[in-house]
Amino acid sequence: MRPVSFGVRSETDRLEQVIVHTPGAEMDMVSPLDREALLFEDILFLSHARKEHELMCAVFEKVIGREEGVLQIRTLLLEAFHEETARFSFVEQLCEASQGANLRAFEGDLKRLTPEELCHFALTGVSPLDIEARPVPNLMFMRDLAAVVGDHIVLSHAATSARARESIIIDVVVHHHPAFSAWEDKIIKLPRGVTFEGGDLLVASSDTVIIGNSERTSFGGLISVARALFEKTEVQHVIMVSMPQERSCMHLDTVFTFAAPDECVVFPPLIDQKGLNNVATFSRNGGPDRMATRMWDTLQQALEHHLGHPMSFLPCGGADPLGQRREQWTDGANLFAVAPGVVLGYDRNEKTFAGMADKGYRIVTAEGFLSFYESSTFEPGEKMAIKLDGYELSRGRGGPRCMTMPICRRTES
Repeated sequence: MRPVSFGVRSETDRLEQVIVHTPGAEMDMVSPLDREALLFEDILFLSHARKEHELMCAVFEKVIGREEGVLQIRTLLLEAFHEETARFSFVEQLCEASQGANLRAFEGDLKRLTPEELCHFALTGVSPLDIEARPVPNLMFMRDLAAVVGDHIVLSHAATSARARESIIIDVVVHHHPAFSAWEDKIIKLPRGVTFEGGDLLVASSDTVIIGNSERTSFGGLISVARALFEKTEVQHVIMVSMPQERSCMHLDTVFTFAAPDECVVFPPLIDQKGLNNVATFSRNGGPDRMATRMWDTLQQALEHHLGHPMSFLPCGGADPLGQRREQWTDGANLFAVAPGVVLGYDRNEKTFAGMADKGYRIVTAEGFLSFYESSTFEPGEKMAIKLDGYELSRGRGGPRCMTMPICRRTES
């Protein structure tokens, strides 16, 4: 495949290239006995989940309008594994991260697996060897493995052992896949001992990012990301949002996402209330180790100051607190923008879509969108909210933004 490009300076610029993972055999290996250890609320019906995910990817392909716009992480990993150094790096990192599993005893055997066998083991934990390892069903939530900011990529430090292998997978891909070779000096790795997951980082503009201090991203991880961005990128401000350490809002993007440059969908109890004292800005002040700090009453106030224009916050689930809580639970605030004012969300969040319709969004189904543009190219224009069937996918507790890792967006002239 041709080389990739890193370039994300907004949450809403038109999508150019994105990494995803359509659920596969690893999902069928989640049992009722270990689903909680694997961070799943329920067991997904794989064939239906795959159809829903494939429909989402078809929308991305239409928006992007070229080959290799939608990249599958499994394909990237398998292609990387054709290099011996990639296989050895994966096995060595896995042994280091799995001290309790005694994988060191099988290190040589793992290194001798074929690329196909090792790739299958990486995703499912199954191999010809006498090893017991868990699958990685959360891999479909690609957002958490890394975050591209400007022309750099920040690799995750998973907060849970269930997702540690995913951090190794993305590390091997970006360091060893030939399509990423030109970006070797654009990879940001965080120090040991901190946690950071990509669902907690949103790129508000070329010089401002938002990071959640959440169940999955520690304060140390947030500060480490801020320092790295100040040192290596054009970012000038990092807005911190402190969140409850709860699974129901495990990442910032479960309660806040951008729909357009000046519009966001939010979960009001955590985002839109004054007096929470949970929003602060760290700004570059002469170097990565010298930061100025400022507190804000609300995230909206901080964004309007740093972006220089008014922001509209649309409550997920409508005005009723019960509706807000119900639809936040089913990822009503976890929208993914494919172009300015063009977003995908789960069909089941009816009150969220009704609120967007009141704000001028045309509401369409994913099938309707693809049918309309079947014989023509997509060009952004009107505001549009695309409803995606997600009855199986939503049971994994992650929406369209959770399932996507955009690595390149292009600014429309």
